[in-house]
Amino acid sequence: MQDKQYTIEDLLHLMARLRNPDGGCPWDLKQDFSTIVPSTIEEAYEVAEAIETEDFEHLHEELGDLLFQVIFYAQLGREEGHFDFARIVDTLVRKLVRRHPHVFPSGGLYGDNSGGAIDEARVKQNWEAIKAGERGAKGESGTLDGVAPGLPGLTRAVKLQKRASRVGFDWPDISGVLDKIEEELAELREAVAAGDREHAAGELGDLLFSCANAARHLEVDPETVLRGCNRKFERRFGVVEAELGKTGRSPEDAGLDEMDRLWERAKEGE
Repeated sequence: MQDKQYTIEDLLHLMARLRNPDGGCPWDLKQDFSTIVPSTIEEAYEVAEAIETEDFEHLHEELGDLLFQVIFYAQLGREEGHFDFARIVDTLVRKLVRRHPHVFPSGGLYGDNSGGAIDEARVKQNWEAIKAGERGAKGESGTLDGVAPGLPGLTRAVKLQKRASRVGFDWPDISGVLDKIEEELAELREAVAAGDREHAAGELGDLLFSCANAARHLEVDPETVLRGCNRKFERRFGVVEAELGKTGRSPEDAGLDEMDRLWERAKEGE
């Protein structure tokens, strides 16, 4: 007989037990909002990794780890009198209903849902208009206001570029972006040749920003693309190590030319 499945209420109860000063977990009791942020970021990336590698067997587990982060914040919020899990859910549902008037025209979750046909372009237009209104209510009037500064650099670059694009500040097509990449690369070369590390760092930042812009024009996520490249590098370098290992050697024992040859062989093998 299959055991009864646990529910969100069970998870909330578990979290409260972990944080209970009388018999709770010492590690969990030491945590606060700031100390668990790194774990939240790590869990989000592990979800992304599972999806990108189509590891659906373990995806539900990674999603559970990410959900636990929300539950942890909810418990901390309840203890400090800021909010609780119920308020998190209520705020989320209200926001999503508000941002989908084409699905919930009456403004209620269970009201009249006969919003009529609407295409994706109009949905995006309405979504951005509603979000702009929300930012205005928070006193954020600038085009770039509200783009979270804590986002990964490439992700934030794309978001800033998208905002600027909405008001017409954008290249008409990717050819202008590619020209800009070549321009920034030339400036980086000049800074490196001059031995000016600080200037070179700034030019490298400009180059990365332009590469993020290229990803946006190609309609791909630069973080996802870079993670894919990282996996490719790991895979190919693993082949290099394995080939050297067949002769009892490690990369430290081989010259760069030999490793380059093995790298190219690994590349051709793909």
